[in-house]
Amino acid sequence: MAAEEPTRSLLFALDDDPHGLGLGLDLPDGHLIDDPKGTADDPPLYWVSEDETDAEEWAEVNAHAARTGLRPILLDDLVDEDLSPSTTQSAPGDHDAEDVLALWWEEWHADSDDDPDDQPEWPGLADALPVEADPEACAREALEDLEGSDLFEEPLLALVPAARSADIPALLGWDGAINLEDDPGRLSAVLRSWEDRFGARLVALGPDTLVVSVAAPPRTVDQALAIAAEHYAFCPDNVDQGEHGNLEEYADWLVGRGYWTFWWD
Repeated sequence: MAAEEPTRSLLFALDDDPHGLGLGLDLPDGHLIDDPKGTADDPPLYWVSEDETDAEEWAEVNAHAARTGLRPILLDDLVDEDLSPSTTQSAPGDHDAEDVLALWWEEWHADSDDDPDDQPEWPGLADALPVEADPEACAREALEDLEGSDLFEEPLLALVPAARSADIPALLGWDGAINLEDDPGRLSAVLRSWEDRFGARLVALGPDTLVVSVAAPPRTVDQALAIAAEHYAFCPDNVDQGEHGNLEEYADWLVGRGYWTFWWD
């Protein structure tokens, strides 16, 4: 029998026990956040710390996530209005990741200035790569690398009732992929596929930024090129407005990288 999906009612345990001691946790000071578009009877949306957090605090909570049903993630510069489940129109499991990426690929190229006859065909999903490291350890390493960076300057620790980290954008109704103007359920479907194929873990969200750690990064340029095509479909700004002028340069940058960052302008 499959394990039951965590529900938002899990957060009620933190209402009278704000440090989560009854769950075997030792949380910093924090508070529950309600759905800004919900009703007074709805359960909280997530829990968030009062002060900045770090990779160590994330790892301490993450070690208990499978048991508690509460997945940690770093949130930076997000306000309540950036998140609402009403934004999510479908569940991640309703979608096939390849279908989603192929649609986005075609939409981005259709909107480009390229001659329609010269637009590249969708190359298909990249092959899964062997996961040779613990994905949770890789997630912590990624967060340690991010500490003090311009990407996440004042991150807060958040807890979300989720069976897997990939589902968090859909559960929170995160609309940071602004150019997609899309259902976060489809975005989470792609993240699920990256979890399965590359040992990815969603570790951080900002207003228009998303970071996943990667336990099975590409080790060759050919592997990276296949993944770069998926990244372009997911977030073309990484290439079109980043420091990498084309997919080939972007693929070179991906080789061996332990985390992927996405930014939508």
